[in-house]
Amino acid sequence: MFSWDRIALNARRFTGESLRRIAFPLGGIGTGTVSLGGRGNLCDWEIFNRPAKGRHLPYTFFAIWAQLADQPPLARVLERRILPPYDAGSGLPTGLVSGLPRLAEVVFTGAYPVARLEFLDDRLPVEVTLEAFNPFVPMDDMISGLPCAVFAWTVKNPTPHDVSVTLCLSILNACGLDGTEMPGNRYHPQLGRNVNRFVEDRDVSGLAMATKKYSPQDVRFGSMAVATTSHDVTYLTRWERAGWWDDVQAFWDDFASDGLLANGPEPEPSPDGQSDVGSLGVRAHLPPGGSVTVPYVVSWHFPNLYNYWNSEEAVRGRRLGNWYATQWPDAWAVARYVVAELPKLAAETDTFTTAFFDSTLPAEVLDAVSANMSTIRTTTCIRTEDGRFHGFEGCGDNSGCCPMNCTHVWNYEQALAFLFPQLERTMRETDFCHNTRQDGDMAFRTLLPLGPQLWDFKPAADGQMGTILKVYREWLQCGDRTFLERMWPGVTRALEYAWRPGGWDADQDGVMEGEQHNTYDIEFHGPNTMMGTLYLGALRAAEEMARALGKEETADRYRDVFEKGRRRHMELLWNGSYFEQIVLKPGSGLETSALQPDSSDYPRYQYGQGCLSDHLLGQWFARVVGLGDLLPGDAVRSSIRAIYQHNFRRDLSDHQSVQRVYALNDEGGLLLCTWPQGGRPAYPFPYADEVWTGIEYQVAAHLVYEGFTDEGLEVVRTVRSRHDGAKRNPWNEPECGHHYARAMSSWSVLLALSGYHYDATKGLLRIVPCRAEYPFRTFFTAGTAWGVASMGRVGDRLQTTLQILWGEVPLQVLEVPLVDPGSCTVSVDGVERPCSSLAGRIVLASPVNLVHGTSLVVTG
Repeated sequence: MFSWDRIALNARRFTGESLRRIAFPLGGIGTGTVSLGGRGNLCDWEIFNRPAKGRHLPYTFFAIWAQLADQPPLARVLERRILPPYDAGSGLPTGLVSGLPRLAEVVFTGAYPVARLEFLDDRLPVEVTLEAFNPFVPMDDMISGLPCAVFAWTVKNPTPHDVSVTLCLSILNACGLDGTEMPGNRYHPQLGRNVNRFVEDRDVSGLAMATKKYSPQDVRFGSMAVATTSHDVTYLTRWERAGWWDDVQAFWDDFASDGLLANGPEPEPSPDGQSDVGSLGVRAHLPPGGSVTVPYVVSWHFPNLYNYWNSEEAVRGRRLGNWYATQWPDAWAVARYVVAELPKLAAETDTFTTAFFDSTLPAEVLDAVSANMSTIRTTTCIRTEDGRFHGFEGCGDNSGCCPMNCTHVWNYEQALAFLFPQLERTMRETDFCHNTRQDGDMAFRTLLPLGPQLWDFKPAADGQMGTILKVYREWLQCGDRTFLERMWPGVTRALEYAWRPGGWDADQDGVMEGEQHNTYDIEFHGPNTMMGTLYLGALRAAEEMARALGKEETADRYRDVFEKGRRRHMELLWNGSYFEQIVLKPGSGLETSALQPDSSDYPRYQYGQGCLSDHLLGQWFARVVGLGDLLPGDAVRSSIRAIYQHNFRRDLSDHQSVQRVYALNDEGGLLLCTWPQGGRPAYPFPYADEVWTGIEYQVAAHLVYEGFTDEGLEVVRTVRSRHDGAKRNPWNEPECGHHYARAMSSWSVLLALSGYHYDATKGLLRIVPCRAEYPFRTFFTAGTAWGVASMGRVGDRLQTTLQILWGEVPLQVLEVPLVDPGSCTVSVDGVERPCSSLAGRIVLASPVNLVHGTSLVVTG
């Protein structure tokens, strides 16, 4: 089904102890997920409109029955044997059927969005592999938002004899649960009147599961389904309703004896307070050397997302709904569609996965980028019934944490913006057409459902300025003037809010002096370049957008403030190695003297003379969107180098921290702040001694942008070595909660290494790798299309091929590596196109519309 010969070149492989922490999320955008554990087990059932870390559905597992010729049959749970510890007070949970035999070992290959498990057991007469995925096609939000998980099992007979096999999935009908807790067996007060039906629908067979206990508007209302393409099935709509463990005993004895189930009984609602387990088996007979692939689709449909996270009376308990539920009437409709379209869905997912992993970029970068793009489809993110995308900062074990659309945390995220830019634009609609007040004060958290009440807290200086940069990014990706015109009134209000009396930059000298609330959940008092570079970047982005709208006077004013700020930051904050903070008494300006850490007026939670890891945050963002130097280039390079030298530790064994711990012992990591020249305050800002992957990736990308590629890659390798499967889940980078949004800054490492820039307003695409090492190959996006860029030497020239694999995009200006710009040629599908070359840019005489299947070749 998938091109593993190309995908596995850069994919991670796990076995033995490294399987322990793996939970590979499977589900669509805004649908919730079920995770595939490293052993092949199903865990973290987060399909009920909230997180559920560590929660499993009892009696939900795959199993295999196999009989070789006239030998006794063998039945196994299709999982690797359970790893220690085993010392639970009441024994391991019975709902996990922990005492049933399993297989000896498994090799787990993870290349998000696809996982491959190769099971190993000499006693099993067949070879078994699993490919698990949810359809993932960048820019296709419907296909990528299917509430399902696909499990494609391949069974091969390596023996010289015939083998009979049955694959079986047993699953609890969990309809009626609200996600706040999971039962340990079939019994729970929220369950009852659950109905399982066997359905044969054209080329689809399976079980449709529902509840009759709740009204269609109840949070617990919904449906589940399991389906397959095979009609040679055997099934139980429900296990025996019996006490103790008689139900699972009866099922296992029946299945293990001959691989057949009773094909019944007729649907009947379960008693109140309990539900039923259904089983769906697929039969196959394999000749010597024969094989069969059996797909299972597990789907769900729980339409009633309610706001459970806010305390504000205007929104708490209000219904938001799920967008996916507006596309599908129930879970069976989803399963039927996915099974019918499975070859196409798998092929498109394979096209993306192969394009992404069949790359010359370092494996650790592909690993980091792909692992964190999975966050888009976890319970960190939701898509409400109106189609808008929203995100928590992360998710706790059983609830979203730090709601909603927190602007300063989502400043770092880049994955959604380039993979699903149309969804990212809905966040900007919320920021500037809803959350920005008339005076320019932006609510940096969003109350849902959207209404007249806005979140009541001071604005975040970093979030507000970063969001202006995000508008610029989104405009470059779509090139839509209408979008820019719609955002513009909010952009100007948000930017000029800094100039109000007593505000961040009341004297309009380009330096923020006033109280600056920020992502560290405190206020910085006094000039600093963390806020300052975001402010400078916002001024430059606003200038560019103003000129595009014909507002030259406004653009000139923004440019003037930018130029003053650029000079003043150097004058005030540059210490010859990196940029510091001037700490001022709260409420005062630069007319007063800077405070020293031993001063009685020194406010708590500042960094002063410290080397802050993201003190060039706005400059990093400016690199991402192609705005150039915000501060002098030499000072920027010196500063990013200083961050690496002072804050990056290869061994944290001697590091002292009383704060939260995300890296420890002999692990390495990038500290948020150090004080190489002394002056550490008695009470530095919270989190100063912590290690955050989102900032590690941001700094790594910035190191690459500034020419320190080896250093940047070392940071990335260090992060991913901590997420090794044994100590941490490779597909979950936490901060304040699991699957933390900030870690999606990892996408910028791909951008930096490939030298990527796209500007739809000019039809310009730039891919100039940071190192002139060929052959070179990378995945890229271009607003409304994506594909692969390949570069190599042809004689004494360089040749670049852009292959469009999805969508279409008009291009007119190209920037790619050339040996001889004066003699370059451009052809599209073998037809040469007239062009000119000027200052490193290739300009086509007229735009060319590249569509799916088109290849553009530049030689020069």
